[in-house]
Amino acid sequence: MNGKPKQKNNLPKFNLYWLYAILIISLVFMLFRGNFGEGGFDKEVPYTTFKEYVAKGYAKSVTVNKSDGIARFIVAPAHIRDVFHQGSDDVGTAPTVSSKVPSVDKVEDFLSVAYKGSVSYEESSHFWLNLLGSTFPFLILILFYFWMFRGVNGGGGGSGGSGGIFNVGKSKARLFEKGAGLHVTFADVAGQESAKEEVQEIVEFLKNPSKYTELGGKIPKGALLVGPPGTGKTLLAKAVAGEAHVPFFSLSGSDFVEMFVGVGASRVRDLFRQAKEKAPCIIFIDEIDAVGRARGKNASFGGNDERENTLNQLLTEMDGFGTNSGVIILAATNRVDILDKALLRAGRFDRQIHVDLPDLPERIAIFKVHLRPLKYDPSLDIELLARQTPGFSGADIANVCNEAALIAARHDHITVTRQDFLDAVDRIIGGLEKKNKVMTEAEKRTIAIHEAGHASVSWLLRYANPLVKVTIVPRGQALGAAWYLPEERTITTREQMLDEICATLGGRAAEELVTGHISSGALNDLETVTKRSYGMVAYLGMSDELSNLCYYDTQEYNFTKPYSEKTAEKIDAEVHKLVNEQYARAKQLLMDNKEKHAALAQLLIEREVIFTEDVERIFGPRPWKSRADVLLEEEQQAKQKTVQVPTDNVSMTPPAIPACPSAQSISAPLEQNAAEEAPQDEKPASVLPPEIPTVAAEDDQNSETTNEQPHE
Repeated sequence: MNGKPKQKNNLPKFNLYWLYAILIISLVFMLFRGNFGEGGFDKEVPYTTFKEYVAKGYAKSVTVNKSDGIARFIVAPAHIRDVFHQGSDDVGTAPTVSSKVPSVDKVEDFLSVAYKGSVSYEESSHFWLNLLGSTFPFLILILFYFWMFRGVNGGGGGSGGSGGIFNVGKSKARLFEKGAGLHVTFADVAGQESAKEEVQEIVEFLKNPSKYTELGGKIPKGALLVGPPGTGKTLLAKAVAGEAHVPFFSLSGSDFVEMFVGVGASRVRDLFRQAKEKAPCIIFIDEIDAVGRARGKNASFGGNDERENTLNQLLTEMDGFGTNSGVIILAATNRVDILDKALLRAGRFDRQIHVDLPDLPERIAIFKVHLRPLKYDPSLDIELLARQTPGFSGADIANVCNEAALIAARHDHITVTRQDFLDAVDRIIGGLEKKNKVMTEAEKRTIAIHEAGHASVSWLLRYANPLVKVTIVPRGQALGAAWYLPEERTITTREQMLDEICATLGGRAAEELVTGHISSGALNDLETVTKRSYGMVAYLGMSDELSNLCYYDTQEYNFTKPYSEKTAEKIDAEVHKLVNEQYARAKQLLMDNKEKHAALAQLLIEREVIFTEDVERIFGPRPWKSRADVLLEEEQQAKQKTVQVPTDNVSMTPPAIPACPSAQSISAPLEQNAAEEAPQDEKPASVLPPEIPTVAAEDDQNSETTNEQPHE
């Protein structure tokens, strides 16, 4: 990128296995040095002792080296103990005895008289061999220490390090050359259109940089993908790797940290060194919170924190004194709140791309992607599946499709049917169905009354979630459950929260009214009600005594409360008052509809599972439409208006402008308040639902309405 030709290092790389082989050979050489051919032990003795051993017949064969003036004989196996005072197991099967002789002529004269065996004479000298044998081990040790310190210095200093000793400082990033080996494109990423558009712009800049540079723009140095688990952050990164057509480095945040000090910083340097050699390229760091946690949040008792050193090196490489042009950083995390502020600043991560949970249209698109490999019923209503899975992430939807295929195969179905998908949703949310669980008639009746209470109260409340089905078949840890269709709201009003609390308390209220006692089956209901009521009072300021006040503590470690003991007493009193009011309200609704609740409970005992149609047959249709129904109706009306435009004037007629809201829709909140004060049996003639419901409480609503606590 700086215009200078890159110099390639053509020197052959040193293989660590060669060093191991040399060390092993050296050890063997040191152990058996001096006995190359025979593999025995050598004993050096004076010349007089040498002649004495030969005269006694201890020699098996004699060798005389004329150049060195050394005579050596192999000891006969029968006399090994006489010479060495040890057995052959200790000195070998062919030990030798050597001696420096006065002259070769005297040795020849002596051997011709005293030795009748074979005698051989050598002219070569073993001086260099002996010298090598004595110095070779020391040379190996010197080379080993030189290599080790060279490796440590190479891994610890400078960006051109070689990875350190044993390559522990070498980056673990996987390199994908121009999408090779990846088969993921942006077509495989459904929903998340805004996030996909942001990422596609980075890819477009790499493909066509002149389009932006002509206007004076610069490519973003980094983009951080933020969102809950399973929303598709890593999938977006894979799509970038598949379509960018530039080198793509992929690794996890935990790949930087090791047990050795300094390894994390060394790996960061090595990663960016490789990236600069491949520039322009993209580096993707998944779960960057493993290394990018804010400094000081996890206090270290030691004098040096390895993770902080790694983070400091990462900050320097991303935007330090030397800028890395052509290297783009992509990172993903679901804990952006704990990341270091220096990591999030502009110049390092110029963009934060939020990848949130998909809404209804996005879930429809995600279902279509995951239904491609499935052999499903053509009449399958994908919109119904999307409405049945509020709060589901892309990974959850993929799991639903796979689970539906497994259920269909278990039942020997030819195609995956609608019921298979509904069973899969129930299986994922509620757990495994336990049809064989033994219950007494009294327990079954109590559970039916409890679940019928939930269904009855929620049906009679305007802002309660629409009912899907009620079951008393044990599933997971629950003995029964009422399944609702939580509305995806942007904001939630006080009236909506109160209706949800009242519907949650409907089960215990029904038990007390009908059976005269209460059970442990409402444990999860009470937990949900307590948390929601406390949030309304302490966080949202939705109480009379503590209105417009928020006592939410933003600190990571809540060692102290952000309010006084007197305020805590007021919060407890307000929460107690709020819950008691809604509990009394639920009991009053059940008493006003006592016969209908009893009929619903009896039907539930007989059939074990009832659906919306059964509740509507007993209570009558609800006078209010859900927010999802209203949105779909408005969308269909807009499509119909577009279709009604004359075809011959399409090119001349401007597109239809949506109608302004009528006075009736503007006055909807007033009509809503009036409808709340009206008795439940009076149906307002024309009341539109509120335009402000919530996504934030989806998960809580889902868990509290589908996972009832088992009765004890």
